[in-house]
Amino acid sequence: MNEEEMMDTANELYFEPEETAGGMEMDLAEDVRNRFVGLVQDRFAEASDARDFDEQRWLTAYHNYRGIYNKNVRFRESEKSKVFVKVTKTKVLAAFGQLVDVIFGTGEFPIGVRETKLPEGVAMYSHMEAGQTGIETSAPPEYEEENTNAPNIYDVGYEGDGRELPAGATLTGTKNNLTSAIDEAGLEFVDGPSADPQALERSPAKQAARNMQTLIHDQIEESGGSSELRNALLECTLFGTGIVKGPFNYNKTLSRWTKNSSGERDYNPLEVRVPRIEFVSIWDFFPDPSATSIDDCEYIVHRHKMNKSQLRALTRMPFFNKDAIRECIQMGADYVEKDYENELKDDQSLDDYSTGQFEVIEYWGIMDAEYAREVGMDLPDEVDDLDEVQVNAWVSNGKLLRGVVNPFTPYRLPYNAFPYERNPYSFFGIGVAENMDDSQQIMNGHARMAIDNLALAGSLVFDVDESALVGGQSMDIYPGKVFRRQAGMPGQAIHGVKFPNTSNENMMMFDKFRQLADEQTGIPSYSHGQTGVQSMTRTASGMSMLLGAASLNIKTVIKNIDDFLLKPLGQAYYQWNMQFFEGELDIQGDLEVHAMGTNSLMQKEVRSQRLTMFLQTAQNPAIAPFVKISKIVSELAYSLDLDPNEILNDPEEAAIMAQIIGAQNVGQGNGEALGSVGEQPGAMGMPQGAPQQPPELGATGTGGGNIGTGAVPQAGESEFTG
Repeated sequence: MNEEEMMDTANELYFEPEETAGGMEMDLAEDVRNRFVGLVQDRFAEASDARDFDEQRWLTAYHNYRGIYNKNVRFRESEKSKVFVKVTKTKVLAAFGQLVDVIFGTGEFPIGVRETKLPEGVAMYSHMEAGQTGIETSAPPEYEEENTNAPNIYDVGYEGDGRELPAGATLTGTKNNLTSAIDEAGLEFVDGPSADPQALERSPAKQAARNMQTLIHDQIEESGGSSELRNALLECTLFGTGIVKGPFNYNKTLSRWTKNSSGERDYNPLEVRVPRIEFVSIWDFFPDPSATSIDDCEYIVHRHKMNKSQLRALTRMPFFNKDAIRECIQMGADYVEKDYENELKDDQSLDDYSTGQFEVIEYWGIMDAEYAREVGMDLPDEVDDLDEVQVNAWVSNGKLLRGVVNPFTPYRLPYNAFPYERNPYSFFGIGVAENMDDSQQIMNGHARMAIDNLALAGSLVFDVDESALVGGQSMDIYPGKVFRRQAGMPGQAIHGVKFPNTSNENMMMFDKFRQLADEQTGIPSYSHGQTGVQSMTRTASGMSMLLGAASLNIKTVIKNIDDFLLKPLGQAYYQWNMQFFEGELDIQGDLEVHAMGTNSLMQKEVRSQRLTMFLQTAQNPAIAPFVKISKIVSELAYSLDLDPNEILNDPEEAAIMAQIIGAQNVGQGNGEALGSVGEQPGAMGMPQGAPQQPPELGATGTGGGNIGTGAVPQAGESEFTG
């Protein structure tokens, strides 16, 4: 999302009013406010200066990706070719495509929620006590009249146990409404597993975890989180680090049409509060210089570039000071472009149109409680001077536009920075472009030399002895050209010299460093469509082995994304829902968030295979009494990304369906027995009727076949029939 799109919804993004968001505005005096602004600006300058080396790395990566030589690159006068072979772009897009395929290719967002091994505050299992009445199904009126005192319409079971399926009983009213029917009947579940295999049993902890997971996936999909993550993944692949901000409160408008009394439809939109994440460019992100990860940061600065309309839109956001914004606009634009911004521009003429912009600094960080009291913050007495307070401030033109205490519970910095390849001694990671920087430069050099050489070797170079020619002649060369020769030393006056061709040697070095680029990035060329057949790629099994080995590198990257993006982001969504979610979905439980990268996907596939094998084993009559088949089928459906509540019957419905299917099978068996009237079974169980005529063998005696016919008899032979 760019700045303009972000500010179009600026009144909806960040926080709700104080009573709903939990924030606390800082009411500071004028002199105290100025000192606080000075602190924020000093920290921003410190973080900006410490990032100079990383900015140079990113500029080099960007130029290699775009196929543009840096402005400080100078060529010799003898160099004519300025070609740039964009192998870096191919590698970056190949790695980006693999990440997108792993994370979004399964159709399910790779954030999972599960209950802890020993959940606290919620039961792992609960069951219905024996003797409670069941849930009624619909039956014919005559049955209801005759059995008005029947305690349980689910009177089914195995033959001889005293339970029978009533005639005409259906599943109407119970399918997908089991929970509401249980509540209406006033049934109670007791914590703990049931000793009776026939008793209705459920898992509250597991259900709460699956509800939370479904809710998080729905929130990410509805708020466009997938597109924001794809933008972050591209920068992660190119520059080595991707940044995602949020989730924040976002008031989403749902279109709703209702009919009025006259039958016409009225538009009544509904606003709902949902969490939303946002992509932050690495160029606008300034972390604490002494930190190596988000957890180590004492503060983070997010730099915005806004015009007047975007700055005015901040007045509609909670806790923003309208007077300070008005004064900031009256002071005029103060945005000064950084050096790297000029490098990123393709068209330098845009510099004339960059006036009228404001630099707005968004600050998130901690502050010592002692200093907070000095600047005028009113803190409770139980907060010791050695404690710290997390604050959020927006500053522009030396004015404090917004100052609040961090509204999140528990406190957290609302940013997630994830590396492509982790550098344990730096906050920012290493990307694909930086890994192959040397190879890219050498490939460019040899490609330029090959082209310059071909320009000379592709045409003749002439050696002319002017003393043997008549003076004043044109030296132009064309077919049929005649050079006039004068008296002098005998011999040829014009010689054609062919320039040596060294392009083959240059291209051999080019190919060698292209292979080194494969080694440096861990992305082989055959994985993104290199042509040519090699020894290992001649067979499908050989290609599979190579692709499997090449995926090891991308699995390491996915692990970094799991640890530094997906898991923290899932925890942030979990905390947001526990703090702000207003729906009726049961999500309360002892839950933990886990990332589902490549390893988790493989585990799910292996789990489904093992469940299928165990289900086949459970069909053994000696093992079946010890197995809860319904739970195995439910877990198998869940491992295949299917909703068990939608596709599976509960145990009572399954008993009804079993008897219905059994009755149908019996009917089909009787129909087959009576299907052939008047036929008697033969010796092998086949119907015995009129004797069948032997098939005609034809003239050759083979029944029209062409096997074993032999040679046709000729005239005069004993088998010849004329």
